[in-house]
Amino acid sequence: MSDSAVQQRPAKAAGMGFIMVAVLIDMISIGLIIPVLPPLVGLFASTPSEHTLAYLAVTFAFGIANFFGSPILGALSDRYGRRPVMLIGFSGLALSFFVTAMATALWMLVVVRLFSGAMQANAAVANAYVADISAPEERAKRFGMLGAAFGMGFILGPVMGGLLGDIDLHLPFYVAGCLALLNWVYGYFVLPESLAPEHRRAFEWKSANPVSALKKLSGLKGVGALVFVIALSGLAQLVLHTSWVLYTSFKFGWGPKENGMSLFAVGVMAVLVQGFLLPHLLKAFGAKRLVVLGLASSVVTNFVWGAATAGWMMYAVIVLNVLGFAATASMQSLISNAADVRNQGQTMGAVASLNSVMAVLAPVLGSGLIYFVSELPQGDWRIGAPFYFCALLQALSLFFAWRHFARSGGTAAPLAQAS
Repeated sequence: MSDSAVQQRPAKAAGMGFIMVAVLIDMISIGLIIPVLPPLVGLFASTPSEHTLAYLAVTFAFGIANFFGSPILGALSDRYGRRPVMLIGFSGLALSFFVTAMATALWMLVVVRLFSGAMQANAAVANAYVADISAPEERAKRFGMLGAAFGMGFILGPVMGGLLGDIDLHLPFYVAGCLALLNWVYGYFVLPESLAPEHRRAFEWKSANPVSALKKLSGLKGVGALVFVIALSGLAQLVLHTSWVLYTSFKFGWGPKENGMSLFAVGVMAVLVQGFLLPHLLKAFGAKRLVVLGLASSVVTNFVWGAATAGWMMYAVIVLNVLGFAATASMQSLISNAADVRNQGQTMGAVASLNSVMAVLAPVLGSGLIYFVSELPQGDWRIGAPFYFCALLQALSLFFAWRHFARSGGTAAPLAQAS
């Protein structure tokens, strides 16, 4: 082993710790608003159907702005480094939270979500940061560690948001804004840069637009049809995200506190699986097989959530969906390993942009399905329509993953033998 390789070890280990702290604070601030944003939007509506349409407008605004902003910010991080782009994201989040808390009309919420979506690419840049400091064989494990930091944020954020929202719906947004400012200070004074100057590349507008970024993503060797897997699975997760609070409110009568606790359970499982169980699961199944098994688990999970007849069933399914929580980190490692060292930011920005396309569609589809069932009596099985749709999307995603790995000699044969 060379002296330079030995010298790089401490910096890499420190870098991972630094980015996990930044992501944790970021996700706590975002998680704080999840249980209270739908009720806050509801203040500007008089009926459940109006409430659903207003929430659709707010979430659509973020998605469309993030679609155009993510590849640009990802490419800028390849040119100027990860740290300055993350600082832009932290400052944008802080401003958006404070303005949301003070909003007096629906149009203000829509405008601030447009602004926030355009400036927010923290998840994509954080993934690129991890790729910068990790060898290819380490990435699945480290993306799992990053996922655990995301999950820890979802443990603390939604619970805090639910409790604070019970006091005042606006309070979580002020707290989230303060946390985003804290993260900016942490990023400015503590967070080190991960991208070495020799690995940076010139910024080009023609390659930073979302269409060009997505073409390059699909053209990466070994990715191919996995683009469809990312798109369909991401759409399912985003429909779930945009529908969860309204669904549980309409079906079980849950409020901010109950929704905060349910998202707390999701966070606990994400930390447990991605932070502790993932290395063992990767060793047992491998990244490709874990993607397939995780998608299969997600198909069942979404269907049972939609058919649930009592709130406790939502918790039971969260606990049982172990493999589903492991699929995302495995997929991210496959995509990251297909890109070279100079394109990690743009590649992860393209993935984020693809997810942003899905984030544009998700509110229309999820909130649209909720809209048609919003006037049904509480407990009606048809209120689960968004979740049945998510199960279908995950089934299609599973099909494309299975076919892709079978053609590349990845996982179909071993799975068939195991069966």
